[in-house]
Amino acid sequence: MKSNLLAYCVFFGILFLASCEKKPKNNTESKPKSTVSKSTDSAFVRGTACDIKLAEIHFTKSINGADTLAKIDSKNNIVFHVGEKKDYFSDPNNKLSNNTAPILLSKLDNTKPFTLVAKVSPEFTKTGLYNAGVLYLYVHDNFYQKFCFEQDERGNQRMVTVRTIGTSDDNNHDIVRQKTAYMKISSDTQTVASYYSLDNKNWQLVRLYKNNYPALIWAGISTQCPVEKGTTSYFEEISLEQKSVSDFRLGI
Repeated sequence: MKSNLLAYCVFFGILFLASCEKKPKNNTESKPKSTVSKSTDSAFVRGTACDIKLAEIHFTKSINGADTLAKIDSKNNIVFHVGEKKDYFSDPNNKLSNNTAPILLSKLDNTKPFTLVAKVSPEFTKTGLYNAGVLYLYVHDNFYQKFCFEQDERGNQRMVTVRTIGTSDDNNHDIVRQKTAYMKISSDTQTVASYYSLDNKNWQLVRLYKNNYPALIWAGISTQCPVEKGTTSYFEEISLEQKSVSDFRLGI
């Protein structure tokens, strides 16, 4: 009987020692290190403060020196110049990744409906591949949408949307046969939709998706020039307001 009891004691003693050896030496070893940043405002971290105020929008953040490149003209519009090989794109193959384009940003309460609108006139040239005037919704470098009036590989100017969640997709939409277009991004807090118009009256939907952005985001404008030596876009009638379109199919 005593020998059996002694055997049980030895057996459970070994199990206890083994379990102790598997435990971490301190509490910090038991906690996995987070690989996700808690910040949803890396525009604040990466960008710099600025103060560019128009009648219906106030830009307070600048990425990649945008505040030094975007100038207000005599008509209270923005002339936005950019240098060579400036783009914002996270290539799934990592060959074309480039986050150097300048962006002007305005803080936005995403718990409320909103609409960003601008009349956009990019500088299209024969060699200006992917030159574009751009509207943005921005959280950080790995989470944003851009809406471009862009020159494509065949020299056409068209609407293009790019949504980046880690890496970027690339969606080519309608060809626009004029140099100027009205562009709009709107949300009712549940969905986000992008539209363009040739007359500021009749709007064409090009993209709609679920609004899964955080409560605080940024809306803004940019010019991109991924290939050529530089370009300029003109932004007129820019506005940002906390209300959405009433009809998400018609954009009005």
